Amino acid sequence: MGFIIPKHGQNSVARNRLKRRLRELVRVTVLPSLVPQDLVIRTLPGAYAMSWTALSRDVASLVKRLPTLPAGAPEPAP
Repeated sequence: MGFIIPKHGQNSVARNRLKRRLRELVRVTVLPSLVPQDLVIRTLPGAYAMSWTALSRDVASLVKRLPTLPAGAPEPAP
């Protein structure tokens, strides 16, 4: 999992906060159900001002487009 967080006129505190929020959302909602794959999320300028709810809704909409593990399938070995 990788993130591209461009500056978009923001300081390092705002960029790191956005990165931490995205990491947590992905850890909780995305990783348990994904097939092993490389994934990169690139943010747009509006992501800095998004609430936690709006950001999680956007991440959830991205997840719907990704392949998932079939129900009852064993977890792949790390």
